[in-house]
Amino acid sequence: MKSTSNIKQFSSQVGLWLVFCMLFSLSGNGQVTSSIDSTAIKIGEELRYSIEVDTDSTALVVFSEEQTFQPLEIINSYPVDSTKKESYYRLTKTYGLTQFDSGTYTIPKQKIVIGDKIFYTDSLKVQVNPVIVDTTKQKLFDIKPITQVEKTRSNLWARIVFFLLIIIVLAGIIYWFIWYKKPLTEAEKVAALPPYERARIALEKLNEDQYFRNDDVKQFYSDLTLILRQYLDEKVYDQSLESTTDELVFRLKTLQAANQINLSANTIRNIDTILKRADLVKFAKSQPDFELAKLDKSTIELEIKQVKEGLPEPTEQELLRDLEYRKAIEDKQKRKKQRQIIMGAVGVLVISIAVLVVRSGFTNVKDTVLRNPSKLLLEKAHWVKSEYGAPGITLSTPVVLERQTIKYPEEIKDSVQFVSFAYAGKDTPVDVFVTSSKYASKTKQNENKKEVPIDVLKFAELVLDRFEKEGAKNIISRNEQFITPNGQEGIKTFGTADFVTNNVLSKGAYIVLGFSTPNLLQQVVLTWKEDDVYADQIMERILGSIELITLTEEQK
Repeated sequence: MKSTSNIKQFSSQVGLWLVFCMLFSLSGNGQVTSSIDSTAIKIGEELRYSIEVDTDSTALVVFSEEQTFQPLEIINSYPVDSTKKESYYRLTKTYGLTQFDSGTYTIPKQKIVIGDKIFYTDSLKVQVNPVIVDTTKQKLFDIKPITQVEKTRSNLWARIVFFLLIIIVLAGIIYWFIWYKKPLTEAEKVAALPPYERARIALEKLNEDQYFRNDDVKQFYSDLTLILRQYLDEKVYDQSLESTTDELVFRLKTLQAANQINLSANTIRNIDTILKRADLVKFAKSQPDFELAKLDKSTIELEIKQVKEGLPEPTEQELLRDLEYRKAIEDKQKRKKQRQIIMGAVGVLVISIAVLVVRSGFTNVKDTVLRNPSKLLLEKAHWVKSEYGAPGITLSTPVVLERQTIKYPEEIKDSVQFVSFAYAGKDTPVDVFVTSSKYASKTKQNENKKEVPIDVLKFAELVLDRFEKEGAKNIISRNEQFITPNGQEGIKTFGTADFVTNNVLSKGAYIVLGFSTPNLLQQVVLTWKEDDVYADQIMERILGSIELITLTEEQK
């Protein structure tokens, strides 16, 4: 979240406001008084807090319904009571407050608007006493014995087994798609052979005994002539499968006469005879005997061999076409292998992402992959722990805070030592400001005045006013005590607001920490986007590292 568009201007203006408000004080609350009906209540008892405003009839008085009385809680807000005096009106607003923890509490100053001026009430202390219980009159019971609880089994083994299964699956996928070579089927092996070898193997598998036992002579001759026609279609005449017997025989004779194939007349005659006998079996229901069928099969084996030997040697152009064909087949297989590798890699990636999502959550994986700036800032390997100011505030931040240059008016240079440090900008997911203001205990202007403790809440209001001037809307604030890890006490003003980021209002959160002594004011201002879980963790870590360095007597 961006609390300001210009970091140096923000630090400079806030610093000067702190200086002038400290030196000259924000007075003017003589028309506003506050009171409580009792300085001590019991836990849960109602305490009536009243604000009285004396004003003329023309002034508009606004009692905000968003007043915060932290650490006390509002349980009632009574209507405003108006009383006319001699020349003015007295308006009284009463709130019902309570607290459910015993102790001494301070009701913070409240903001009242009269016309175009802002006034603040005095802070008041109240004692919340516990309710005394006479334990001697209560019935006592023995301490219950320890109950044995069955230990739940650790899910460590389940996790180990789960990840082992994932590793096995991934290894199997990689092996299957990259290294595993699927063995060829018998049909694929045969299809890879030359035409003559395929025809020879097909004739060897053609078992005439089985056909005749099943009285399926017609199917035998159909399969026998199909083997012959397929071979001739591949090596001699590419329309052998579609041609009639006479057309095929005529084509063979033509090729033989043109010396394109070296076939004897006997070979052509045997092919013609067997093809015509097959036509008679298929279309005229002829029934040749078993021995003739065996003889025809042997003849076809012999004639196919004769055709093979009678074919001319392949030309260089034919060999080139065959080489291009084999290269195309190799390229096709290579592309198929590449697709398999890509599919395997994608599969491994998808499964790995799924495992990470299951283990770490979708949001965490997404923010890691997309390099969420808040997450990167939170997970920086080395946070910087440094002291800012002298004496200053020690805190840990993801990056070191930069000193801001501030110009002072000449008349106050000798009275104030103000330093400011910041990590903020348009691209930062969080904004961190640290300011330290040390005032001279005696100056020419105030050497006879009594030192007064600095009002931390008043300066927190200055920060909120600055937010509002920078365009922030819907500012909601609360106050409570803040204690650093080293035991220093301060006031924490925190809440939410709609901050302006790139000319757009977005929901954000803020914390203003204030620590003061009569001569020293130290502040830490934090702002960030409200829905940013990583920014929330950053702020928790910063708050847990704050240590206040106090002034020694010599430094004072």
